[in-house]
Amino acid sequence: MSIPQPGIIAESSQHAIYLSYNVKRNSEALSSVKAFLKNVPVIQSRLDSLGNGAFLTVAVGSVYWHQISTTQPAELTAFPALENGIRVAPSTPTDLYVSIRSDSVDINMDLMAEVQNTLGSNVTLIEEIRGFRYHDMRDLTGFVDGTENPEGDHRAEVALVAEGEFAGGSYLHVQRYEHDLESWGSLPVSEQEKTYGRTKQDNVEFASADKSPHAHTKRTSLKDENGQSIEILRHSMPYGDAHRKGLVFISFGASPVPFTKMLTSMVMGDEHGDADNLLLFTRAVTGSAYFAPSINWLEQL
Repeated sequence: MSIPQPGIIAESSQHAIYLSYNVKRNSEALSSVKAFLKNVPVIQSRLDSLGNGAFLTVAVGSVYWHQISTTQPAELTAFPALENGIRVAPSTPTDLYVSIRSDSVDINMDLMAEVQNTLGSNVTLIEEIRGFRYHDMRDLTGFVDGTENPEGDHRAEVALVAEGEFAGGSYLHVQRYEHDLESWGSLPVSEQEKTYGRTKQDNVEFASADKSPHAHTKRTSLKDENGQSIEILRHSMPYGDAHRKGLVFISFGASPVPFTKMLTSMVMGDEHGDADNLLLFTRAVTGSAYFAPSINWLEQL
């Protein structure tokens, strides 16, 4: 049985550090990255034995995968860049993604130092973002985030490839959104709720007939041709400092198709062109596609 990286299925943490890298194109760098990936299961096993609830999750970018393996996940493709006026989803590919999360900032810092020391000058750090839990799992807009996430054993069904060489792995999409909180804060709460399609304080979703066609929940609550809900597993977290504030949107899936359909519905809209009005107040500035292999696959690298 293929064993997934535990951080994919685990429940949310209090703190996270997200690192994206590009790898230098030489044999020394390639060997270093392969050695690091192969050692990830050892690091995670050590973390598990300490019982500190820490997770190190790694994924390889669609543009770099062929460097580390002669075979690749069947559906691994570039991030689906989209643009519709002010609503955008850019593609900003990177080679390597590392997620470090736990309930302690000091544990995360130690893990980040270990990763940095291991990869050294063989990689270029493209972005480092610190995520945190905000109140009761809310986004900085004040609304609860991730209410549609699968629960229990269904998390694995939604997030993990079920069969084949890459069973236990997961297709990962990461976007960093920057919020315009000044404009958002100028809206009456009733207009904010209309934009989301649910209440702000109590997190009660509007009936479908009462939702605006531009509501965020309308644009992301999709059905397939059999009438079944299209699902992804989210691990999104707010981030922020004195200059910028937003959300690191993280999607794991057994296929990249559900994420792509949701993103297209948000940015491009439905058959009538009704797109997501939440994107009038937050803008995606990054977008990358990766695959997070199983523990077994990493051990055999």
